[in-house]
Amino acid sequence: MTDPLRIDIVSDVMCPWCIIGYRQLAKALEATQVAHEIHWHPFELNPEMPPEGQNTRAHIIEKYGSTPEQSEQSRQQMTALGTDLDFDFRFTEDMRMHNTFNAHQLLHWADEQGRKHDLKMALFTAHFTDGRDLSDIAVLAAVAGEIGLDPAEALTVLQDQRFASEVRKAEKFWTQQGIRGVPAVIFDAQHLVTGAQGVENYTSILKQLTNEPA
Repeated sequence: MTDPLRIDIVSDVMCPWCIIGYRQLAKALEATQVAHEIHWHPFELNPEMPPEGQNTRAHIIEKYGSTPEQSEQSRQQMTALGTDLDFDFRFTEDMRMHNTFNAHQLLHWADEQGRKHDLKMALFTAHFTDGRDLSDIAVLAAVAGEIGLDPAEALTVLQDQRFASEVRKAEKFWTQQGIRGVPAVIFDAQHLVTGAQGVENYTSILKQLTNEPA
């Protein structure tokens, strides 16, 4: 019996293309029935973001030089892609971009209980669908509680910052590997694919890696 295909995904829960890319990959995995194991890794899109965050549209315009029209067009594109992938993007004018260092610490804690993937999905939904403030540790603890983790323990983990050094170490490792943008998907610890590639492209990649006819 062959080992499952290792898939490492470097991402941030503030990144819409990360959940789009993951959902595309998940569809490709379902279609190809490739045995696999997914490992999520931390990346902060906005490590210098102040505690209060920033209006998402203003942030995108400032960071990427987009016009308001381009920003709106991008939102419409992502919303449509999300609909095709059973993910509900609900962009609003008062949506905010936040730093996610605490979210990554909570994910590290959830990983020790085998629930990192579940919490990752819940955090994407909390931010993009429900518009919740993921810089608020009470909100993060509540999301953990909603998937069956101990919310009191989650809050304590964030208050004492016990996993801060481990998360910083992991972030540093991936930036040292040359990861500058997300999603970054590494197949079999050697094949790097960046950006949301689409179901067809992921399917083709999976077939090539498992020596099936594409």
